[in-house]
Amino acid sequence: MAAILTLLIKLLPLYLTVGLGWLAGRFLQASGKHIAGIMMYIITPAVVFAGVLSAPLSPQVLLLPLLVFSFCTLVALAHLWLARRWIGDASANLIPLSVGTGNTGYFGIPLALLLFGEQGLSLYIVCMLGTTLFENSVGFYLAARGRFGARDCLVKVARLPSLYAFMLAALLNQAAFSMPAVFQPLFDNMRGAYSILGMMIIGMGILSFRGLAGNLRFTALAFFGKFVSWPLLALLFWWLDSQFLHWYGLPVYQAILLISITPIAANTVVIATLLDSSPRQVAGTTLLSTLLALIYVPLMAVLVLSRLQ
Repeated sequence: MAAILTLLIKLLPLYLTVGLGWLAGRFLQASGKHIAGIMMYIITPAVVFAGVLSAPLSPQVLLLPLLVFSFCTLVALAHLWLARRWIGDASANLIPLSVGTGNTGYFGIPLALLLFGEQGLSLYIVCMLGTTLFENSVGFYLAARGRFGARDCLVKVARLPSLYAFMLAALLNQAAFSMPAVFQPLFDNMRGAYSILGMMIIGMGILSFRGLAGNLRFTALAFFGKFVSWPLLALLFWWLDSQFLHWYGLPVYQAILLISITPIAANTVVIATLLDSSPRQVAGTTLLSTLLALIYVPLMAVLVLSRLQ
């Protein structure tokens, strides 16, 4: 019970930030679309670059983002197939992004630090890079396909700077390059802006707290994929690897499972807003998943993660 209360207290500032975003959108007419552009093309690449540059990227560890990327893609494609048959409108293309990734950054990082300590946090961040890669490649492409042709979608993905920031930082990391001290405060501030603006944009996408779920089929499928399918896949990998493959150990299982139980990513709202593709539907569903996570994540952390010790 004490562990659950500690987690709840640490999560409360995130919900306050969402509320401030709603106030900014409701009474100050703050433009979520403009902020989404700043997030996608300036702040997110900077955060990705700094994170990859400082991560312990040994050849074995470099495989972890690819593994997580594969899991994200598998969950996304499976639920896209379901969405096209069950939802029946353009919002179905937002389902892969909603279920494949998660709020692994400003929601997951504080939890990883609390649950796993500094050493476990570094490993978690490396695994988290897989969700970032998915978000800025397959996830963005599938979301854009709801409104644009295949060629236009590929062009939009090719213009996303986060992919190039990841590759450049990985090369510099392997070359033993470190961040110059003079730039460190800038990237620290970028991480703070990433957290604040990312959560506020959820609130900005909601003009009213009535009818948050919108299309109930969309919300139900998004919740099923995010809170059932993804965690089951993570647990299946833990069982298979621990019993037969023996590729990794307990810290990796814990990191991937924590990634799987985070709520729908705020960047899903950023991308939906940027593409002008059902942003209110996505914002409402994301907020509801974040509210559910207030109970779901601490419960899973205590009942499942604690038993993987």
